[in-house]
Amino acid sequence: MRLVHASAVAVTVALFIPAIQVRAQQPAAAPAAQDADRKLAGGGITAKGWQGKVDANNKQGLTINDSKFASEGSGFHITTGPAAAYWNPANTAKGDYTVKATFREPKQTYNHPHPFGVFIAGKGLDTDQPSMLYCVAYRDGTFLVRQFSGGTVTTVSRKGPNDAVAKASGPEAEVTQEVGWNVKGGTAECVINGKVVYTTDPATVKLDSTDGIYGIRTSHNSDVFVTNFGMGK
Repeated sequence: MRLVHASAVAVTVALFIPAIQVRAQQPAAAPAAQDADRKLAGGGITAKGWQGKVDANNKQGLTINDSKFASEGSGFHITTGPAAAYWNPANTAKGDYTVKATFREPKQTYNHPHPFGVFIAGKGLDTDQPSMLYCVAYRDGTFLVRQFSGGTVTTVSRKGPNDAVAKASGPEAEVTQEVGWNVKGGTAECVINGKVVYTTDPATVKLDSTDGIYGIRTSHNSDVFVTNFGMGK
């Protein structure tokens, strides 16, 4: 009986070990794919005097007409589509100035936060080699600063947390951010909700001038209401 019992145990172990090996060899789950740019029916820019352009590297071949930019009350309602810059050529700044806007995002519409903010020093915006410096805020309490220069995109301040950036309590929660720039003596500061979160460093930001068009920068697949957009001295 002892021999029979030992044989049964040996068979059980022999069956169990390969199962462990199979599970151990299974690859880890792949990370979730980046959400593709949506295409909005009846898109386009209807706000008087405004223009826009999607990023030149849009892999789906979408255009600014695949998003919506419309006046709403004293501000704008932006629903994207592909990531884009929006501007009115009449909105130009020179010398020392301050520009800002308030962004209200009712909820998170995809499985990760998408940013929005303000750009300055815009030049050649309607070409394939635009120049601008933008700062954007995310609903997870982080921000990012990037520069477009001659068609090249450079991250000058990586996405990271800052206590100044409002953090939504969850995907269904509304969040509001005030994002802007203070420019003085050729140095630019990104200000979010009243606090400086980034100051330009000549070693990383190569601007011929901080003069130029200022406007709005939005990520893809975003839905945001913009108010209090403007410039001051």
